[in-house]
Amino acid sequence: MKKLPLLPLFFVFLLPCLEPAFSLSPDGLSLLSLKSAVDQSSGQSVFADWNEDDATPCNWSGISCKNVSGFPDPRVVGIAVSGRNLRGYIPSELGNLIYLRRLNLHNNDFYGSIPDQLFNATSLHSMFLYGNNLSGPLPPSICKLPKLQNLDLSNNSLSGSLPENLKNCKQLQRLILAQNKFSGEIPDGIWPGLDNLIQLDLSWNKFDGPIPSTIGELKSLSGTLNLSYNHLSGNLPKSLGNLPATVSFDLRHNNLSGEIPETGSFANQGPTAFLNNPLLCGFPLKKTCGNSSTSSSGTQNPGPNSGETQKKGFSPGLIILISTADAAGVALIGLVIVYIYWKTKDSSNGCSCTGKTKFGDNNKGKLCSVCSFRCMSGCRNDDSEFEDNEKGEKSGKPEGELVAIDKGFSFELDELLRASAYVLGKSGLGIVYKVVLGNGIPVAVRRLGGEGGEQRYKEFVAEVQAIGKVKHPNVVKLRAYYWAPDEKLLISDFISNGNLANAMRGRNGQPSTSLSWSMRLKVAKGAARGLAYLHECSPRKFVHGDVKPSNILLDNEFQPYVSDFGLSRLISITGNNSNSSSGGFIGGLPYKSIQTEQTNSYRAPEARVPGNRATQKWDIYSFGVVLLEMLTGKSPELSPTTSTSIEVPDLVRWVKKGFEEEKPLSDMVDPMLLQEVHAKKEVLAVFHVALACTEADPEIRPKMKTVSENLERIGA
Repeated sequence: MKKLPLLPLFFVFLLPCLEPAFSLSPDGLSLLSLKSAVDQSSGQSVFADWNEDDATPCNWSGISCKNVSGFPDPRVVGIAVSGRNLRGYIPSELGNLIYLRRLNLHNNDFYGSIPDQLFNATSLHSMFLYGNNLSGPLPPSICKLPKLQNLDLSNNSLSGSLPENLKNCKQLQRLILAQNKFSGEIPDGIWPGLDNLIQLDLSWNKFDGPIPSTIGELKSLSGTLNLSYNHLSGNLPKSLGNLPATVSFDLRHNNLSGEIPETGSFANQGPTAFLNNPLLCGFPLKKTCGNSSTSSSGTQNPGPNSGETQKKGFSPGLIILISTADAAGVALIGLVIVYIYWKTKDSSNGCSCTGKTKFGDNNKGKLCSVCSFRCMSGCRNDDSEFEDNEKGEKSGKPEGELVAIDKGFSFELDELLRASAYVLGKSGLGIVYKVVLGNGIPVAVRRLGGEGGEQRYKEFVAEVQAIGKVKHPNVVKLRAYYWAPDEKLLISDFISNGNLANAMRGRNGQPSTSLSWSMRLKVAKGAARGLAYLHECSPRKFVHGDVKPSNILLDNEFQPYVSDFGLSRLISITGNNSNSSSGGFIGGLPYKSIQTEQTNSYRAPEARVPGNRATQKWDIYSFGVVLLEMLTGKSPELSPTTSTSIEVPDLVRWVKKGFEEEKPLSDMVDPMLLQEVHAKKEVLAVFHVALACTEADPEIRPKMKTVSENLERIGA
């Protein structure tokens, strides 16, 4: 009998064993190319479950799949392997994933160029490759992706010019190419066709030449137009004024020149938008522009006798006549001013920005026509000036005294001593009591304690007077203060319905179910108005420094009141130790130990660096975190993730990651709000406002005034 050859028989038995190795789907095989392209040392843990013996890659870490009609098995639609310090290159085989929608490889160490073949994955609509070491040009074939909406290639080493055919990315919503090495002029023909573009960031590159006028045609743009840190030159195109009023400009550190237009969106910009452009002038910069008409006329040839006229100059008689007219004009103006002053002093002595009159004025309803306007402009308050004058008449010695700031609010020290009181709360800013006066009116009394001394007294009074001048419907009003060498008190309105923290989390830290979307939006708008007033219109343009839900008080109508602004400065003056019992008259009020607040997770990243001085940008970031808490129902102090990073609060990162990965809104929003179907668009709009507030770079956060205006438009 003839023996069978041994080698073929060996393969007969081996084939069943090899069969599973070839059972992996085509999508899985394409993904294995990414595993092979990454250095084994950096990707060992990330790709531990990427097994070639699996039938499908849908259970692999970082891979998401979805059923597609016409195919029996799910197809790969998402790759999210970010922030894992992976070192390698992006393989061209990923272009075979024809149903891939999201590619998230950001914050790794991928190097080399972006392969052209990647854009064969024509379902791609989001590419997040920022924070790598990619180099080479931006592939011209990138707009072969008909659905591309989000392209973030920032913080790489990409170079070359912007391809003109970016104009074919008709669905593009976000184009972020910051912190690369792109150069040349920004093409003018790209922008008219990008009707859906809402974010454009070309900062920190090497672009030169003029700003294209067609950027002004981006009607959907929002947030910040960021062209800073380039080599752009020439005049600012007036067409940028056609951009939506909510757009903030960041044109810092360029070589722009000429006068800043004052039309349209230009009028909403602050000086920061144009800094470090030495040849720019005009509002809002302090550098004025020369009179072009005068200078130009000076260079014109006035005629054949010009030399003779210039030589002769003005005649002596004409000079005397002009001087006499000037003197007469000045004297007349002076007389008018003196007349108006005495007339106002005699007949309008009761004008104040609050609409109240001073004591002794019978015309209590009388108002100055300019008062309301001046208040909105941050004018000095007449009542406060009156109080300042009273203070100037005192000896200046720090004695125990109760001083009313609001003249319409009066009570005696003995009345405060006899009043019933209980502790509302305690923090590093002192203990707060609710005190019910003899007439039944409740007030909030904050005990600061601290040291005395004449110099401290003067500083304390100056700060308290500045706080007392703030009058806004959404800011808690300071009514009076008490100073003694060993005790300091602040008396303000008592707001009856607790604070936003309690409304959101419940009294015992449990989620509250009573705050509907309309209430939350009302609170957000009111708090934004109050903060915008503090930033823009208050006498000192205050920085709050501690914006969080517990400092947004609510009345019975859920009208919000911003509280506790200006206290940090008072604490530093008094040298406060809120835990000490100084034995002053406040000893009559009850004292009990209350747990201090947790570490403030609402603070901006730069606020966590010791020694940094507080800025209004801190408040804007904190307010953005408050908005996110109102939207998600999650507190940053009860983090939805377990990250140990102290640079950015977890709630902010969690929300931003959700938007990057295009999670359904229902996965991020407070479940209670899902019942209000009509609110979906409004919720999404507030999310965008919150994300703009919580930008990591403080310079590109919007002003509080802009935040307030954007919120007012929502649901209007």
